[in-house]
Amino acid sequence: MTVINTAMAVSEASLLEVGRPEFIALATLTLIILLGYIGVPLWSWSLFAAAVLSLSHPPIWVWSLFLIVALVFNVPWLRQKLLTSFVVKTLQTLQIFPKISETEKAAIEAGNVWVDGEFFSGKPNFERILNEPYPQLTPEIQSFLDGPVEQVCRMASDWEIYQRQDLPPDVWTYLKQERFFGMMIPEEYGGLGFSNLAYSAVMAKLASRSFTHVATVGVTNSLGPAKLLLRYGTEEQKHHYLPRLARGEDIPCFALTEPQAGSDAASITSSGVVFKGEDGQLYLKLNWNKRYITLGAIATLLGLAFQLHDPDNLLGKGEHPGITCALIPTKTPGVIHNRRHDPMGVPFYNSPLEGHDIIVPIGQIIGGIEQAGQGWKMIMQTLAAGRGISFPATCTGVTKLVARVAGAHAVVRKQFGLSIGRFEGVEEPLARIGGFTYMIDAARLYTCGAIDNGEQPAVVSAIAKSQTTELARRVVLDGMDILGGAGICRGPRNLLANIYTAMPIAITVEGANILTRSLMIFGQGAIRSHPYIYDEILALEQSDVAAFDQAFWSHLGLIVRNGARAGLLCLTRGRLTRSPIQGETAIFYRKLAWAAATFANLSDLAMLSLGGALKRREKLTGRFADMLAWMYLGSATLRCFEAEGQQVKDLPLVHWSMQYALAQIQQAIEGVIYNLPILGTGLRQPILGLWRLSPLGTVPSDELGHQVAQILLMPGPERDRLTRDIYLPNHTEEAVGRLEAALRLSVQTAPILKTIKNAIARGQLPPSKPSQLVDKALEKGIINTQEARSLQQAEISRSNTIQVDSFTLEEYQQKNSIPSGALHISSHVTSA
Repeated sequence: MTVINTAMAVSEASLLEVGRPEFIALATLTLIILLGYIGVPLWSWSLFAAAVLSLSHPPIWVWSLFLIVALVFNVPWLRQKLLTSFVVKTLQTLQIFPKISETEKAAIEAGNVWVDGEFFSGKPNFERILNEPYPQLTPEIQSFLDGPVEQVCRMASDWEIYQRQDLPPDVWTYLKQERFFGMMIPEEYGGLGFSNLAYSAVMAKLASRSFTHVATVGVTNSLGPAKLLLRYGTEEQKHHYLPRLARGEDIPCFALTEPQAGSDAASITSSGVVFKGEDGQLYLKLNWNKRYITLGAIATLLGLAFQLHDPDNLLGKGEHPGITCALIPTKTPGVIHNRRHDPMGVPFYNSPLEGHDIIVPIGQIIGGIEQAGQGWKMIMQTLAAGRGISFPATCTGVTKLVARVAGAHAVVRKQFGLSIGRFEGVEEPLARIGGFTYMIDAARLYTCGAIDNGEQPAVVSAIAKSQTTELARRVVLDGMDILGGAGICRGPRNLLANIYTAMPIAITVEGANILTRSLMIFGQGAIRSHPYIYDEILALEQSDVAAFDQAFWSHLGLIVRNGARAGLLCLTRGRLTRSPIQGETAIFYRKLAWAAATFANLSDLAMLSLGGALKRREKLTGRFADMLAWMYLGSATLRCFEAEGQQVKDLPLVHWSMQYALAQIQQAIEGVIYNLPILGTGLRQPILGLWRLSPLGTVPSDELGHQVAQILLMPGPERDRLTRDIYLPNHTEEAVGRLEAALRLSVQTAPILKTIKNAIARGQLPPSKPSQLVDKALEKGIINTQEARSLQQAEISRSNTIQVDSFTLEEYQQKNSIPSGALHISSHVTSA
């Protein structure tokens, strides 16, 4: 405040000395913007107004009026009585703020606000963002990855799993034996007691082998009854069920989705009616029709979400307590689970489930009678963190595998005498694969650190789920494009086709991405993560003038500050802010601060101008979600780079990722500005013009993309670090091992081939493919015997690697109509 007062005093002296109205007006406006940028409190604005007023030497009555206004604004009880109470009545009459239903409130209050709140503040605290925990794998977990996880990956290839349409029996046995289904269950109940990071690392490695692994193991750990039991179950329920789940004696599933209740899960119609039996005990009579239930067909323990009805109020919670969760053994008479869906041909169990007049004791409600009617809250709180773990882990394993495969294939596969990775058309998707892989892994680790630290970041989890699955889908598409024919011909040599067909599943489940983007991320975040909106809504609902007063006037101050910050940071391209880190990444912290101020300012403009109608403007909320999501992904990327010791050779990945993220934010901001009704044509065009003249971000350059692509094309520590902790068989009987061996040989022999090419250019050898001139080059002493042998070995390896599978007509027909449990079908290979 000393600096502000001094600046004001100097400005006053200058204004008195100059005395020109134009200069006074300009200086006053400048100070208003600067004070707004700093975000001074209300009383400071009053002092500033008094200073400006004194320059015109007003009569005493003007001073008296000013004093009255200043007192009204600065004395809380006066402000509440004379101003805030009127604002409350007006807003209640106009119904500008949205009404929040009980189910919406449960979703909003599920979990807590984490770093997402920093972006809604408009002035993110990057010291806090950088100091959030960044987890590291312990030796014990690394040992589990190198031992049991490596072993289960080795036991069956993805091709074999698809041929069987199931995991082989010995894999099921091994998963149970090594407690894969109880990773998140504490040791006291017979589980492994893993952290979220450990579970994530296991899932990532399993995903690099087969999507069927992660679908099978993931549900038992992240969405099955075990999670709900651990948090809400009675002690009796925990001690009975958790050890059985940990050992795999019970296979769980969780039944939520119905034909008429998908994303709108609160509309479920499955019912449970409380009644008193002849023995005087309370029971539930259940009926349901569920679908899309993973593991449903083989589950022995069903977690069921249903609407609880209590017509006689036997539980003392009214006739309709609400959504409730219960445990139903699938051997209970009336349970039908003998069918399965076929999700994109991926052979994990996914099933419809029916229950007709099922009778179970009231004690089967998870948590007992006390938790009756609390099912929606339980589900929302479980999903609040769960989305942020399983999906980023799966996508990390998938994208790391694609990065290895696409990079190696781009070296081994040749066209026009060159490795296809040397063509800029291939470099472009390789750069996206590398940048997105780095970003996805950064988001995975950063989110895991938060959840292991006790956070339940619902908005961040929604971002992590939707963004990592969308980016992974793009990575797989790029990988398929690079592999060409080798990517589309199925068989044991094909490494990407099954992943390609599986990606829509990750996009769709646990909150379809369209819904997550257009409704959840910003719709939930704008209320829950904003510093004041939720407090204002609750205060209005309760007619609490004092609470509304505190939130409302602070909110107005925030709007002024973020408006000034957004404008000044745009004009200076973020240079007014301070970066907590010096060096090459400093610019990205300043640009993220600029982005956050603009995001917060536009958010408030949208919410205050559209009110409850903003919920229906889903294209706008989707663009706001994009801004928030890419700010989070960018922050996670920067946190990753710092946490891993500022690896200089990773800088191309960091620069590419950050430039891409900022370009997406830029695009989303332009979309909001162009479509926000409050910004009429008169404001919209100048603002858009300013943004395009001084853009927040532009797409990464071709040279930067080349540097990222080189990381994928060259064996070495950078490539290994980017793709660490996935399953990489080192024997050439498997496609990945064969491809990696061919890559190494190709890179090792590249200098020898260059020697032959130079000899051709000098006329020492006839024009031809270098691989066809090995013997002549040896005869003329251009290369030695060892070099010739290396070239021949590399060519044999390359030729073998680029083959694709083919089948006889009988084999093909058998392959596509194979009964469950049948044995592996061999394949032949043909040139790609």
